[in-house]
Amino acid sequence: MKRTKIIELLRGELVGQQVNVKGWVRTRRGNKAVAFIALNDGSTIHNLQVVADLANFSDELISKITTGAALSVDGQLVSSQGQGQSVEIQASQIEVLGTADPQTYPLQKKGHSLEFLREIAHLRPRTNTFGAIYRIRHQMSIAIHTYFHERGFIYFHAPIITGSDAEGAGQMFQVTTLPLEATPRLQDGSVDYGQDFFARPTSLTVSGQLEGEMAAMALGAIYTFGPTFRAENSNTARHLAEFWMIEPEVAFYDINDNMDLAEDFIKHCVRWALDHCWDDIQFLSEHFDKELIDRLRFVLEKPFKRMTYTEGIEVLEQAKAAGRKFEFPVYWGADLASEHERYLVEEHYQRPVIVTDYPKEIKSFYMKLNDDGKTVRGMDVLFPKIGEIIGGSEREADYEKLRLRAEEMGVPDKDIWWYLDSRRYGTAPHAGFGLGFERLLLFVTGMANIRDVIPFPRTPRNAEF
Repeated sequence: MKRTKIIELLRGELVGQQVNVKGWVRTRRGNKAVAFIALNDGSTIHNLQVVADLANFSDELISKITTGAALSVDGQLVSSQGQGQSVEIQASQIEVLGTADPQTYPLQKKGHSLEFLREIAHLRPRTNTFGAIYRIRHQMSIAIHTYFHERGFIYFHAPIITGSDAEGAGQMFQVTTLPLEATPRLQDGSVDYGQDFFARPTSLTVSGQLEGEMAAMALGAIYTFGPTFRAENSNTARHLAEFWMIEPEVAFYDINDNMDLAEDFIKHCVRWALDHCWDDIQFLSEHFDKELIDRLRFVLEKPFKRMTYTEGIEVLEQAKAAGRKFEFPVYWGADLASEHERYLVEEHYQRPVIVTDYPKEIKSFYMKLNDDGKTVRGMDVLFPKIGEIIGGSEREADYEKLRLRAEEMGVPDKDIWWYLDSRRYGTAPHAGFGLGFERLLLFVTGMANIRDVIPFPRTPRNAEF
């Protein structure tokens, strides 16, 4: 008999029919006459109850049906008489596909801390919590591809191994085949990269933006969506060493077009989550964040407030003068901390905020310089609870200005000659932004730690699994 997924059986359309279901045991309870088995196959947050008349099954078989065991069950799907489920299976045949020793299986029927579950990340997808998170992660991926595809964007694959530092921060993982215990050296003591695989220093990428800009200059509108890496020694709840980025780049866009795209895109993603992940979001709201659903709707209900960095600093300084305490200093030229961003969103404007026109000293070399010579056409989208969720800019299209800014920021011409070249041949205004996928998932799931929205987190001193 062909297997039917639990999510399909729970719709009730097959009541009265013989079906086969396969999944893992969540719990088993009952008495001497009957066993009630809660089965889950990952297709939904909800379990399917299997009712087994013990007169029809051996004690040996029933003893193997413990939490974590994998089963194949044949039986009739019937309307349920009990509370909590609309249908159940009256089992006629049960096969134990895989046992789980109850003495050692770590996911027993009790509460487990998220910290403990990180230690067994290979098993945590079997919990209700992480099943919900990973289904939402899948749906958000579909939402992203759907949004751009329907609007004529080209999905562009930027390289993961690169010779350039897009951020200019130097926090990159080096890629090499040279033996670390006997690295070849030149006469001056420096590493002889001529003997390395690529014959030059290379690293894992921190962004696909620079390559994405090259594609936008030919294809008009593109987006990248792939893994990126940053060797930043930040062991916080908001940082990962390996994470996924969505980066659209659009030719002939200015900063205002970019803001319009960012707001429309992020609202699309949130709306998709509410439309396609309701059961999982409701579960996470009940167990982790009571305000989650209201916060998601909050983003959809109001237009985003748009303001300059200078206006934002003025608001923060006024708040400080009125007695609002901030841990980090507030002054023109300082980078906004998460507490500043959240104050603007959650307390002052009570809506998502897009901040533009940052001081050039705190932004990347590729952002277009404003006429004042002090600020650049950068933009950050700020969300409740998260702070910055999107960062982007109108890109500098002038060859000489871009070259000088790169020089000021310590980015050598030899590393970005090809990027500078694009400003010599048919340059055009263009803009784009980056959305950290895991930051989006933090917002949509209500989880507090970014390690809990990616299957196998990579953080300082941790590359387990």
